[in-house]
Amino acid sequence: MWLFNSSVGKKLVMSITGLALILFLTFHMSMNCVALFSAEGYRFICEFLGANWYAIVGTIGLALLMVIHFVYALWLTLTNQKARGNQRYAVTARPKGVEFASRNMFVLGLIVVLGLTLHLFNFWAKMQLVELGGGVPGDGVDLIRFTFSKWYFVLLYLVWLGALWFHLTHGFWSAIQTIGWSNTKWFVRWKWIGYICVTLLILGFVGVLVSYFCYETFHWTFLSSLFGGLAQ
Repeated sequence: MWLFNSSVGKKLVMSITGLALILFLTFHMSMNCVALFSAEGYRFICEFLGANWYAIVGTIGLALLMVIHFVYALWLTLTNQKARGNQRYAVTARPKGVEFASRNMFVLGLIVVLGLTLHLFNFWAKMQLVELGGGVPGDGVDLIRFTFSKWYFVLLYLVWLGALWFHLTHGFWSAIQTIGWSNTKWFVRWKWIGYICVTLLILGFVGVLVSYFCYETFHWTFLSSLFGGLAQ
C-alpha cells in the first residue's frame, strides 16, 4: 500500500495527523483561556468533559493520532537516512535557505513529546485518569494555579511551547504543500498564514501560564481586574 511503501504516502499521513492535532491544540488553548476570565466557566468545561464517554473516545482518538504521527515521523527519518547513506556525512555546510525547524523537526518533535508527557502528568493524570479509576478528580483551576506558581514548571513549559512553535510553523505549511493545496502563488501565503495562526495559538498558552505565574508568585493583583478568573 502506497501509504506505507512510499515517502509521499508517509508524508501525507504525517500531514493529515499533524493538522488534526493542530485543530485539537486550538480547542485546548481556547478552553485554557476560559480559566483567565471565569474560574467557574473553566470548572464547568472540565466537568463537562471529565470521564464521560465522548471525552474518553476523544482521548483515545488523540492518543492514536499522536502515536501514528510520531511513528511515521520516526519511520520517515530512518528511511531518509538510509536512502542518503554515507552522503549525509559528507555535508559540512548547512544548505542555504534551509530553516532551523526544517533541519531539526525530529529533535523538536522529541521535545514536544517530552513536554506532552509532563503536561499529562500535571493535569490529565490528576483529572480524567483519577476519575476513570473511580476517584475524585482534581480541580482544574487549582491545578493550574499550583503548577504555574512553580518557576521550574513555567520554564519547562516555555521551552516546550518554544519547540512547539518551531515544529508547528514548519509543519503547517509543509503539510499544506504535501496535501497539494499550495502552488507558486500560495506558497508564501500559506507560510505566513501558518506563522500567524501558530503564533496566536502559542501566545494563548503562554498568556495563561505567565498570567497565573505573575498573579500567584508576585501577587500582581491588577491582573485580576483584567482576568476575573485569576482571583477566584
